[in-house]
Amino acid sequence: MESTNSPTPTSKPAFREAFWFWLKLGFISFGGPAGQIAIMHEFLVDKKRWISNSRFLHALNYAMILPGPEAQQLATYTGWLLHGTKGGLVAGIFFILPSMFILLGLSALYVTFGNIPWVYALFNGLKPAVIAIVIVALIKIGQKSLHTALHVGIALAAFVCIFFLDIPFPAIIIGALVLAFLGRRFVPALLTRSAASKAELAADERLYFINEHTVMPDAGFRFARLAKQVFTAFVIWALPLALFHHFTSDFAFWKELSFFFTKAAFVTFGGAYAVLPYVAQVSVEELGWLTELQMIDGLALGETTPGPLVMVLVFVGFMAGYNHFGGSLLLGSLGLFATTLYTFVPCFLFIFVGAPIIERTRDNEHIKQALSIVTAAVVGVILNLTIYLGKAVVFPQGLSLSGMDLLALGWVIVSFLALYRFKVNMLTWIGVSALFGLGRFVVIGG
Repeated sequence: MESTNSPTPTSKPAFREAFWFWLKLGFISFGGPAGQIAIMHEFLVDKKRWISNSRFLHALNYAMILPGPEAQQLATYTGWLLHGTKGGLVAGIFFILPSMFILLGLSALYVTFGNIPWVYALFNGLKPAVIAIVIVALIKIGQKSLHTALHVGIALAAFVCIFFLDIPFPAIIIGALVLAFLGRRFVPALLTRSAASKAELAADERLYFINEHTVMPDAGFRFARLAKQVFTAFVIWALPLALFHHFTSDFAFWKELSFFFTKAAFVTFGGAYAVLPYVAQVSVEELGWLTELQMIDGLALGETTPGPLVMVLVFVGFMAGYNHFGGSLLLGSLGLFATTLYTFVPCFLFIFVGAPIIERTRDNEHIKQALSIVTAAVVGVILNLTIYLGKAVVFPQGLSLSGMDLLALGWVIVSFLALYRFKVNMLTWIGVSALFGLGRFVVIGG
């Protein structure tokens, strides 16, 4: 593969090479959506040049407005861009599969032995490194997305709205679209890039395999394809229910679990933190699947494992099956698998139905400018996530000097210098950081 400094355009990546990246991503996708997006951007855009920044952000904008985990849907979208449906399936499935099996093992250990301190220690070492990864990505995305003073202003306004005013993310995106419409109508000059900037962008785009000039053969709306996709998703959704009906003695429980997590998949606007309070309230207080303390422990497990944070739901599914059937590890595992399926089938459907249609919008200059405003707002949201994660890692006991974790802060700084200044391989640094967490646990016990 050519160096990222080479002027030679990148050729199409082999499916096998992409396959191994998606598999690896499933094991290293720590840090919630901001960290996961950062890892994908560093590899797909900066390192391999498989997808240009503009196409990456175009896909991200769509994923951000969908219900469900945006990073997993972004992986599915970019996998589809590179290798069609099979690429999207591989990218999306491997984004969640390692996390599912890791959580299955940890859930079984949890109900058998209780909390697992060394596991928390291992992943606690990764958290400061993830903060650095997100900061590096924020710098790179900001440099390529904030083209005008208006874009910078939108990014700052989005950050203020979500960080200080607690305005929901969907409302921020709608506000950005309204501003884009008003700006194009009354002050179009604010949305126009300079000729030099356009020329620089055009030259940069040609270096990527998927760039703004690439036309996807499946782009556009086709009713037959839509009907086939919806029917396939319905069959995948309905088949487990049919099996539960014929082969289990308590179909009512499995039906309730299936419908509950399907509903959760459709209301997860704003990310996992928006849906978790709803899931916790219903599963703990109304359905009695697990206790409040078990829900808190499940959140801790979800935050310390790779994959989207919404994977906490599969822990809830495990505990539901385990507790409902009198401490059965087998039926707890079945609950976990069923929860995974019902949580993520809608996510794949949203991408495979919507991505071809969204691809047709790239040639519309009005939509391009509107999405550039949305991208600027997304930069502000990523800044908010960076600070949110940073506070949790550096100030685990509250915002005070006495509550500051100096070791974590130091590792954030060391990680940033290693990744941004000295260009250390990200995967290598993730391994180093895991060892740092274990070493810290052995030496000082935390």
